[in-house]
Amino acid sequence: MNRLQLHALLREAKALSGHGEFVIVGSLAILGAVSEPPDAMVMSVDVDAYMKADPGRTGELCEALGQGSPFEDEFGYYLDPVSPKLPSFPEGWQDRLLLVDFGDVRAFFVAPNDVAVSKYIRGDARDMRWLRAGLMRGLLNLDVIERMVGSAPTLGNELQAARKRMTGHRKRLKL
Repeated sequence: MNRLQLHALLREAKALSGHGEFVIVGSLAILGAVSEPPDAMVMSVDVDAYMKADPGRTGELCEALGQGSPFEDEFGYYLDPVSPKLPSFPEGWQDRLLLVDFGDVRAFFVAPNDVAVSKYIRGDARDMRWLRAGLMRGLLNLDVIERMVGSAPTLGNELQAARKRMTGHRKRLKL
């Protein structure tokens, strides 16, 4: 996935919804920080996003742009509507959104370290690959992530597990 592909998807979303501002929250949010991130950070074919002014209506775009849609059939990627409350981002994440103005549509991307907090909490194997690639390229700052992780909403032992994953990366990557 790249910015041109993302722009094409958001342009279609605007044409269907009338909304011209979207928030990108998942792995592909890295495209807001750098135009050419490592391949391991942009392997996803689903764009986790919501309409900034009306998040609850984003799901209405699924038939035309979601998984199994004609858009996915033609282009190989799709819109995955999410709630702004879904990811485990640290306090203040909305104040750190990164804007990319494509001219006809605007995308607000969750900052890389905020996405990293959520990924450390979730701990999926794909998330670990994304995190390693970002840490190795200097796109993520483990010191900042460690400071922020405690302010993210978690359940049960998720915070302890996230900190253990960070310690593992610090040791293995010699950070």
